Amino acid sequence: MSGLKQGERKTIRGMGRIFKRGSIYWIAYYHRGKEFRESSRSESEREARQLLKKRIGDAATGRFTGSREDRVTFEDLAAGLLADYQINRRRSLSSARLSISHLRRFFGIDHAVDITTNRVRAYAAMRQGEGAANASINRELAALKRMFSLAVQDGRLSTMPFIPTLEEDNVRQGFVDHGAFVALRQNLPEYLKDPVTFLYLSGWRLGEMKALEWRDVDLAGKVVRLRPEISKNKDGRLLPLSCELLEIMERAHSKRRLDCPYVFHRNGEPIGNFRKAWSNACKASGLGRILVHDLRRTAVRNMVRAGIPDRVAMALSGHKTRSVFDRYNIVSESDLARATERLQAHLAGEPANSKVTSIRPKPSRK
Repeated sequence: MSGLKQGERKTIRGMGRIFKRGSIYWIAYYHRGKEFRESSRSESEREARQLLKKRIGDAATGRFTGSREDRVTFEDLAAGLLADYQINRRRSLSSARLSISHLRRFFGIDHAVDITTNRVRAYAAMRQGEGAANASINRELAALKRMFSLAVQDGRLSTMPFIPTLEEDNVRQGFVDHGAFVALRQNLPEYLKDPVTFLYLSGWRLGEMKALEWRDVDLAGKVVRLRPEISKNKDGRLLPLSCELLEIMERAHSKRRLDCPYVFHRNGEPIGNFRKAWSNACKASGLGRILVHDLRRTAVRNMVRAGIPDRVAMALSGHKTRSVFDRYNIVSESDLARATERLQAHLAGEPANSKVTSIRPKPSRK
């Protein structure tokens, strides 16, 4: 049986009709004098016919309830996602809005039931054609998946489509060795030297450093307490102060202003975006493209190299999962070179004389 074309309808005597919207088959039927239209959520006419028969059977046996799900639109899903972010005070609300803006260009006029796996794949292909990185597309698809999950949770939808993700091969593997960091710090503006060194030694996130206030610092007890509300994963943690970290805090305390609650500031104002100053310092130091976030990755690797147990290092840096922690513990070329040297040194100490005893074949019996 050939499939229907866009706009074509097929009436099934005594049952209703089947028609297409885009590539999806819809059904229409009457119950108690009122017409109901419902998506089959399928590109198969056979499956649409089966659904139509089921609905007619439900109506005949008194089990008919109609379908509210067909009225749920993409905009309804997007509104639910934004409400969830606002209620839970997620700091990535701006990122969610950006993802929705991209999704809206493709799904904006769709009903939820029309957003199928094939449509999702078509969206991913479109974004790749626009030059978007797979990681960016995956963040957008994650937002779409969350939209459907929320709709299922609150009963607006009963099911959700499978939303595939793309392989990512752009995982950052940058880190800064100590000599390079010293050169970089020397070329930074004076007001950034201590804050950036704090990041290098603590492994904290940039936003956590910027939001650090004096109420979080106990100089007498030599400890800093990160409040849960400024932590990305909403878990508070402790950072003991000693050596250079303690010196940084003492210098910051000597510059403390009563009109500014922040530990690190610039003339009483919070530290803002310093991308240009960072880029200039990298160029002046002869370094390539280094991200501020590379300091966090470097701190984790330095902790591992210093022999700090993984569990303790995770508590200091604020990593909740082992997988993310492993992702930061990157092996550098110098690590590989040292491993090769140790292997060769081991082999050089081995005796040169062979200890292998040759096994002579037994004479064959005739």
